[in-house]
Amino acid sequence: MSGTAVSLKESVGRYGVWSAALRSEDPDGRDERAEAAAELEELGFGALWLGGSSSADHAQPLIRATSRITVGTSIQSIWQHDAEASAAAFAELEAAHPGRFALGLGVSHAKLAEQYRRPYSALVAYLDAQDAAGVPADRRVLAALGPKTLELARDRAAGAIPYLVTPEHTAQARGILGEGPLLAPELKVVLEADPARARELARGVLAMYLSLPNYTNNFLRLGFTEDDLTDGGSDRLVDAVFAWGDESRIRDRIATFHAAGADHVALQVVTGTERDTLPRTEWRRLASLLA
Repeated sequence: MSGTAVSLKESVGRYGVWSAALRSEDPDGRDERAEAAAELEELGFGALWLGGSSSADHAQPLIRATSRITVGTSIQSIWQHDAEASAAAFAELEAAHPGRFALGLGVSHAKLAEQYRRPYSALVAYLDAQDAAGVPADRRVLAALGPKTLELARDRAAGAIPYLVTPEHTAQARGILGEGPLLAPELKVVLEADPARARELARGVLAMYLSLPNYTNNFLRLGFTEDDLTDGGSDRLVDAVFAWGDESRIRDRIATFHAAGADHVALQVVTGTERDTLPRTEWRRLASLLA
């Protein structure tokens, strides 16, 4: 254990924000990203999860711009970041800002990582190297979908941060993790009440993920069919992995993940804008409906 007074599970609270834009390296947006992070903290979110293959370097300026919110990687690809270098970066950030950084690790996808081989074994070896370098298990989480990786998240991390999942997956994950570890699924939110427009925005995001077997295989394990995975995703699939509608419907959909066993839900707002655009108006609306 790292000895921090508050556990990761306690520190992140019930709601966080997942954002690829907050991870951006565009120097022109540095000040706005810092301002947005500070505002999200004041709005009451407990964690910021940085999309893409993010690292401690991406988290550092957001941690400096805030006073208490947890900043985590979702995820840091084990193929793109050396285990020992990652451990050194973790130690430096932890020394400067104790308990503020969560190291979210994952195996990414064969399509995105040229060296992708035997991902589970590679993840185990990565954790071994981080253990040897002194990274505390209670400050890291795993992007776990399947049973074996969820067991690894239970045994060798503070918990799991599954991406693009359903409440049914959350219930299954809780059963594997048990009560102690953090379970923090990601959920995409479309603040749009018109069903056709909401699903159109959702499919604009979902289509890319339907080309990645890690996700499609997980959907098939959950009972979806090949037909659900075509043409940007069936209505059934879209409605399962996105929260959309009026405020009441979105609030209720988020609540289903907590009811299924989630401790924390990482909310990704979908707007149809460029990836690096910060949806600050939508984040304020989201905070208001959760208040």
